[in-house]
Amino acid sequence: MRALKLIPHPETPQPHVTGIEVTATLTTTGALALAYTLSADPRQIRIPDATAPSRANDLWRHTCFEAFIQDDDAPAYREFNFSPSGQWQAYAFTDYRQGGLLEPVPAPILERKASANPFTLTCLLPAEALPKGRRLRLGLTAVIEAADGALSYWSLRHPPGKPDFHHTHTFALTFQRP
Repeated sequence: MRALKLIPHPETPQPHVTGIEVTATLTTTGALALAYTLSADPRQIRIPDATAPSRANDLWRHTCFEAFIQDDDAPAYREFNFSPSGQWQAYAFTDYRQGGLLEPVPAPILERKASANPFTLTCLLPAEALPKGRRLRLGLTAVIEAADGALSYWSLRHPPGKPDFHHTHTFALTFQRP
């Protein structure tokens, strides 16, 4: 699959980011492989230091990459947060913002590339973590923290109004399982 470009929300521009691209592929085992590539001035962006992989809350308050995944049984969807630190989180929603932690869920495999610019984080979500439907709709997003603490919000597309990754308008990529 080709690299898809995330666009900044018009209310949260980030002049130090020159681009964010993401690739998404369903593997032959049914896992979802994602690669987020952030091109930015590394002195102007906060990238969390690497830590031991673990679940953590509030990752979206700092630089974080995300995937929202909905199957044919809409309005239910899942949200996955991936920090460059190696921390991650998973949520299950029955409807718009109605839900909580996804339990149990197998841990994603996260790999951080050593280069500061561009910075790349790859994620492999096991098939068991994904919704079961044959048709998946994905919202691929990112939150980028500037050196001054300001946050910018990036997505394949944005709904009208304030940044809202939970809005189904952001679920712009579709996969059909074989």
